[in-house]
Amino acid sequence: MAFSWSKFRVRSVWLIAIPFFWLARPTPALLAAGAALALAGLCVRGWAAGTIHKNRELTTTGPYARTRNPLYLGSFFIGCGVALAGGHWLWPLLFVVFFGLVYRRTIAKEARHLTGLFPEGYARYSAAVPVFWPRLRAWRDGQADGSGFAWPQYRHNREWEASLGVLAAFALLVGKVVLS
Repeated sequence: MAFSWSKFRVRSVWLIAIPFFWLARPTPALLAAGAALALAGLCVRGWAAGTIHKNRELTTTGPYARTRNPLYLGSFFIGCGVALAGGHWLWPLLFVVFFGLVYRRTIAKEARHLTGLFPEGYARYSAAVPVFWPRLRAWRDGQADGSGFAWPQYRHNREWEASLGVLAAFALLVGKVVLS
């Protein structure tokens, strides 16, 4: 059986999640700040998921006109928000290191894949749009304005699962505050 980096990326979060929830010491203030950051991440991910048509077209509108990886940017905000709510400076630090190690390779692999699918378009796009941190002005490549967001696409990409995961994480953290 071949190693799947994608499956490792998704499943490896449990290496951190179990000790995190066991050792977390959230406070109401950190829960509020973390929830705000996670909500921002969910919004970014939702916008991206409702816009992208994976492997069918090179999506360069909506959040993709600002960063090539808005789904990962949203995941970063979600992870930082949950880690911040954990109540210790070590959690955000561990998350950022973990995220950098795992997603750097993921982003590079995805760029190679998109270069193969859309050689000319992706070369032009990647030269103009940053890999991760978004640009303030949306990049335009002769395309119509607007994000192209559609709820059916959001559902097709199963983005609602991220919302359920964030809700579950914060429910556990709130439970720790209530029970302590």
